[in-house]
Amino acid sequence: MKATISFENTISSDVSIMIDALRASTTITVGLDNYNTVIPAFSPEDAVEKSKKYNGVLAGERNGKKLDGFDIGNSPNAILNYKSDKENLILTSSNGTRVLENMKSKYVLVGCFINAKACAEAALKLSQSHIDIVMAGWLGQFAIEDYIAGGEILYWLKYFSKDKGIDIDFSEFAEVAILSSRDLIKSNEAISRGGSANRLRNLGYSQDIPFCLKHNISDTVGIYEKGIITKF
Repeated sequence: MKATISFENTISSDVSIMIDALRASTTITVGLDNYNTVIPAFSPEDAVEKSKKYNGVLAGERNGKKLDGFDIGNSPNAILNYKSDKENLILTSSNGTRVLENMKSKYVLVGCFINAKACAEAALKLSQSHIDIVMAGWLGQFAIEDYIAGGEILYWLKYFSKDKGIDIDFSEFAEVAILSSRDLIKSNEAISRGGSANRLRNLGYSQDIPFCLKHNISDTVGIYEKGIITKF
């Protein structure tokens, strides 16, 4: 078995894990703790149509900013504070949902800091040959938080594989990602100085940053199948 980390497009036909740490992956994970399903939409218009079809809460952003007319933005804290009796969450985002649309692996999971450990366990249960971490980035650009969150998941993948006696060949890029994740203080400082965090602060979403950087507070792992994300 092998483990790799890629940007935007997966190189595995087996198991892929989409990471958009600030914020779509975290929003999806929190969403699954509050709704039966999270349904990704690939444009604002697609989101509106799906909210009607599935009677769902309408969540979304472009360039980090909540879309006009939507119930909430792409924010885990907004989900926690929004009260609704609807069972589905419809989400469109600038990066995470865009990347999900093109994922062709047999199994597609959603990972972030808050579910990294659980995500690694789920991937190991599903994989037959190749686990690929896919960083969503920011509009085609590298985002440091996705790389470090990927390292956190890869760390736990290495931990559990050793415990179970499973031999995994980690790519050199994956090994460096693991190293980047091991100093919590320095990695959080680097993420907080990064472009994604600065955009969120400028838009008034500073409270989302520390929440998204919490490690392993959720056992929920989303699995994307046939256009819908449910709990694994």
